[in-house]
Amino acid sequence: MRRPTFFTFLLFSILSSIVSAQPVVDFNRDIRPILSANCFACHGPDEEARKGKLRLDTPEGARKALGSVDESELIYRVETDDADDLMPPADTGHALTDTQKRLLREWVAAGAAYDVHWAFVAPVKAEIPEGIHPVDHFVREQLPEHGLTPAEEADRYTLMRRVSLDLTGLPPTIEEAEAFVRDGNFEAVVDRLLESEAFGEHWARMWLDLARYADTKGYEKDRHRDMWRYRDWVIDRDLPFDQFTIEQLAGDLLPEPTSQQLLATAFHRNTMENDEGRTGDEEFRVAAVKDIVDTTVQFWMGLTMGCAKCHTHKYDPITIEDYYASYGLFNQTEDADRVAPVMPAPTKEQSDWQNFTQRCKRTFPNIPTRRRLCSNRLAFRKAMPRRSL
Repeated sequence: MRRPTFFTFLLFSILSSIVSAQPVVDFNRDIRPILSANCFACHGPDEEARKGKLRLDTPEGARKALGSVDESELIYRVETDDADDLMPPADTGHALTDTQKRLLREWVAAGAAYDVHWAFVAPVKAEIPEGIHPVDHFVREQLPEHGLTPAEEADRYTLMRRVSLDLTGLPPTIEEAEAFVRDGNFEAVVDRLLESEAFGEHWARMWLDLARYADTKGYEKDRHRDMWRYRDWVIDRDLPFDQFTIEQLAGDLLPEPTSQQLLATAFHRNTMENDEGRTGDEEFRVAAVKDIVDTTVQFWMGLTMGCAKCHTHKYDPITIEDYYASYGLFNQTEDADRVAPVMPAPTKEQSDWQNFTQRCKRTFPNIPTRRRLCSNRLAFRKAMPRRSL
């Protein structure tokens, strides 16, 4: 018997490293997309559409179709040449590729482990080396995998333009650009932009789009309404995200809420209103509550819950019972296409002007005189009796 040579050991080591380097089949990355695109329509969460009493979106439901590779009903169905047994059926227009069949076979052979969708897995904070920004760390970690290297630092004019557009959506003025080129104090530039009104306006715009903010009512007439105070609250309110969330969803439930915290709940009043004749108040009150549920869940959970108002969701783990349980939380509103109830929320300028006009009425009861002297504050101040000043 020939003894193994050094070459034999070397070849065995190379082959072993190649085999071990093969990526392990991952359910979320490799298997879920196959099942979702080809199987879940008939064997997924929708009870009414489910066939063969087989559910492949959960490990409990799929247990009877898995087992060992040689006995797996799933593997037989996707690999068979029998047109009557083949899955997915030809009339669906779906057909698995050889790669997809191989991945399913490897997955079943490895034990057919399911995994929670990544969106429902609590994130774990990664360890970041000291002295480097997290974004730089992750970018530099991935660059070599794509054959890329960091670009050279841009010149100061370019940096100034980029940071201005990123933070405010506006290009810098010539004076601002020249000042940065001279002193190069980048942190000072960033601080100034973060303190600017334009920063709040730029980033609030994205939130307001999602919050369906509008100063018109929607529907066929799309008449005017006043929601701009909520817009200003978003622009001006500098809060951590958790407090930003609490005040919008439940500012009125906080102990002794401030006027600003009450104003924040206008997030829920951004629903459309219908002034068309003979429309039912209760009908559109219910429509508004459903809109609140849909928008709130989309905002803070990233889920399209709206589908479940009519049927259990076909992809996300939301049942119709879940939807109406959430509906019950918000089904307390009096907002039924009526202007009231409304909370007065004047700005400081509006409050000052209101106080001014009230003083005018008290000081000059004669209407022509009041109109002449109270047309502007300067004329009013000159005409005021000295004892009143």
